[in-house]
Amino acid sequence: MKDNSDMKDKYALVTGAAKGIGKSSALHLAKMGINVAINYRSSEKEAEVLCKEIEALGVKSLIVKADVGDLNEVKNMAKAVLKDFPRIDILVNNAGIIDDTLIVRMKDENWKPVIDTNLNGTFYCTREFIRGMMTNRWGRIINIGSIVGSRGNPGQTNYSASKAGVIGFTKSLAKELAPRNITANVIEPGYIDTDTVAVLGEEFKEVIRSRIPMGELGKPDDLGPLVAFIASDNARYMTGQVICVDGGLAV
Repeated sequence: MKDNSDMKDKYALVTGAAKGIGKSSALHLAKMGINVAINYRSSEKEAEVLCKEIEALGVKSLIVKADVGDLNEVKNMAKAVLKDFPRIDILVNNAGIIDDTLIVRMKDENWKPVIDTNLNGTFYCTREFIRGMMTNRWGRIINIGSIVGSRGNPGQTNYSASKAGVIGFTKSLAKELAPRNITANVIEPGYIDTDTVAVLGEEFKEVIRSRIPMGELGKPDDLGPLVAFIASDNARYMTGQVICVDGGLAV
C-alpha cells in the first residue's frame, strides 16, 4: 500500500463541507497532506473554524460561499478557488438538501431545489473543475449519494430521484474519464448522525435503528476515511462504483 506522500501537492474542493460528512471528508483529506477548499452555503462560522483546523495540519485551506444549485454561483466559486489554488485534483460533491413530502402533496418548490442542489449541483461543479484534471491527467471525483438513490423511500421521491441521478451521472462519467486517469465513484451513506437526521424524533430514530443490522446510526467519521482512501492512489483502479456505508441496512 502506498504511503500517500505524493498527495502533498494535490488540491481538493469539498462542497457542503462545514458540517457532517463534508467536514469529516475535508479533515481526512487534509490529514493526507492535501490542500482543501471548503464550500459552504450558510454555515460561515463553522466553515471558518474548519479552515483553521485544516491549516493547523500544515496544509492550505480557504472557504468559499456558494449555492451549488445556482450555476452563476458555481462559476464564481470556481474563479475564487482557482485564484488561490492552481487547480482542483479532487472534487467531493457532498452538498445536499432534503424537502420531504408525499408525492400527492409535493409542489414544484419542494421538487426543484432538491434536484437543483443534489443533481444539478453535482453536474455544475464537476463541469467547472474537470478540465484541470483532464489537462493534468489525474483526478478524483467522489459523489456523496444516499441509500435511497438505490432503494427509494416514501416521502422522498425528489431526494431519491436526485441521488439516483447522481449514480447514473457518475457511472457515465467514469467511462468518459477513465482514459485520462480520472476516477469517479459514489459513496452511498445510510442513516448518518448529522443535522439532517438530528431533526427526526427520537421515537422515529429508534425505528430506524431497529432496521439496521448493526443497531446504530452511522457517524460522519465512518465516511471521511473512505473519501480519503478513494482520493488516494491506493484506489487508482476503482471507478464507476457505488459503495454503500449503512450498517447493513441494504443487505
